[in-house]
Amino acid sequence: MTTEVTQVTFEELSALMKKAAGVTVDPRDLESRADVPFGEFGLDSLGLLGIVGELENRHGRALPTDAERCKSPRAFLDLVNGTLTTGA
Repeated sequence: MTTEVTQVTFEELSALMKKAAGVTVDPRDLESRADVPFGEFGLDSLGLLGIVGELENRHGRALPTDAERCKSPRAFLDLVNGTLTTGA
C-alpha cells in the first residue's frame, strides 16, 4: 500500500502543538516567526517529543532523533519534510 507523502505545514504543526502539548498558537504567527525558539511559543521538549510521536504514527515511519531536538518551527519542518520526501 502506498500513501501519498504530503508536506507538514505550519497549520498542521499548530494543530499538533495543540493536540500533543496543549499549546495554542495561530498558524500564521507560527509561520511569521518560524525561526523563533519553540520555548517562546510555550512548547517544551516533551511537547515536541509528543509531536514527533504523532507524526511517526501518522506516516508509519520513524523520524530522525534530531527531530525532537529542533529549536524552531522552521528547523523542525525542514527536517521532518526532508525526511518524509526522501523516505530516509
